[in-house]
Amino acid sequence: MPAGPAYRVETARLVLRCWQPSDAPRRKEAVDTSLDHLRPWMPWAHRDPQPLEAKVQLLRRARGNFDLGQDYVYGVFDAAETMVLGSSGLHTRVGEYAREIGYWIRASHLNQGLATELAAALTRVVFEVERLERAEIHCDPANTRSAAVPRKLGYTLEATLRGRARTADNAPRDTMIWTLFAADYPRSPAAQAEARAYDALGERLL
Repeated sequence: MPAGPAYRVETARLVLRCWQPSDAPRRKEAVDTSLDHLRPWMPWAHRDPQPLEAKVQLLRRARGNFDLGQDYVYGVFDAAETMVLGSSGLHTRVGEYAREIGYWIRASHLNQGLATELAAALTRVVFEVERLERAEIHCDPANTRSAAVPRKLGYTLEATLRGRARTADNAPRDTMIWTLFAADYPRSPAAQAEARAYDALGERLL
């Protein structure tokens, strides 16, 4: 049986943890200062900036889904947990035996390898904590920063699906599907990543 979920994941430079409603001001600041960067790739960013109360409700829903085992969205913080550096997730929308890893990094901290660091740690959680069969990363082919992450971690580009997603203005958008299977994971760069994971009680899982 799976040992997770992992409520907290630590890497060399980052803390990934379940969002709390009290994180709303810092999440809002991270999003609001990154809109030019986020809007080409994240349709939800076109609804921002939003009032603080909207962020509180968003994080309440994220926390509820996490506790119910429906979806797992993490805040990405610096090691001291004083700044929101982005958000990530282990999404259940790709099937019972798999997770889709999603991520975004605030504009002020791009090009520092943080997306690769967090995706490697969550890849370890998928296979070593949740003991699932498959991890996926999806991205727009034009988003070269995002596409570089699975490539570095040993994922395989299985397909580029034409017109299967939508842009913020509802135009068709292509999607790259990167996959790593459990059988290939031990030989992947992701398997060597520094990561520690803890459950809801703070017991170490990884």
